[in-house]
Amino acid sequence: MSANYKNWIPNGMVLGFMAGTTALALGTGAAVLFGRKLGRAQKPIAGTLAVGTAMTAACTLWLKACQDRYSYDGSRQLSKQIIEGTAEYVSVPDGGVALDVGCGSGALTIACAKRNPNAKIVGIDRWGKEYASFSKQLCENNAAEEGVSDNTEFMQGDAVHLDFEDETFDVVMSNYVYHNIPGVDRKDLLRETFRVLKKGGCFAIHDIMSKSKYGDIEVFADELRHEGFESVALIDTTRGKFMSHREAVLMGLCGSKLLIGRK
Repeated sequence: MSANYKNWIPNGMVLGFMAGTTALALGTGAAVLFGRKLGRAQKPIAGTLAVGTAMTAACTLWLKACQDRYSYDGSRQLSKQIIEGTAEYVSVPDGGVALDVGCGSGALTIACAKRNPNAKIVGIDRWGKEYASFSKQLCENNAAEEGVSDNTEFMQGDAVHLDFEDETFDVVMSNYVYHNIPGVDRKDLLRETFRVLKKGGCFAIHDIMSKSKYGDIEVFADELRHEGFESVALIDTTRGKFMSHREAVLMGLCGSKLLIGRK
């Protein structure tokens, strides 16, 4: 067996769009058929259904293309490249403890555990219905397959309110999590993550930090510097770092940045 990190595009999402396309196609066919019998009144309905069919079919093809590029088993393996690239910025002192916020299938937690064998890496997630195939058990199974069960731990957690004391961890990190959390200020989520980081500890947060999701992240980085955070940097990962700009556009990852620094 080998680790199974699943896919950022769930199969259920793809199957749902496929089912929707099929239903709309059948509806279009029925509208055309009845239109021939009932006259022009059905033609607008058939036209609307045909447009809907085309749109859902296009979405299905796009989702499938993204799924193939993200796959750990595919030729591109974009997810693996992003995970391992983010893990390169995570250096935990021997005997230290790091936190991965929103660990999903455990990929980043495990990648960091392999790079920091003398540290403990804790992964938390709420494992909600949006990614029903992700679970604590999946993370633990993957850690066992990768040989890092001894220095990893997985638990239920909420990024909005972390269940840890102030300055608990030597390092905090996250990958493509906060932009998915609705109804919150993402900068507040970063503040909550930094709350549990020890003074002198490092952070590496990778996410879609577009203005629509984060506001002006450059201003936020300046605020951190003024507050005493050190070596704060924003790295655009869509210009060849993790992916090309074209890939970012095609796969809905525009605005991806890596926020790094020290508290």
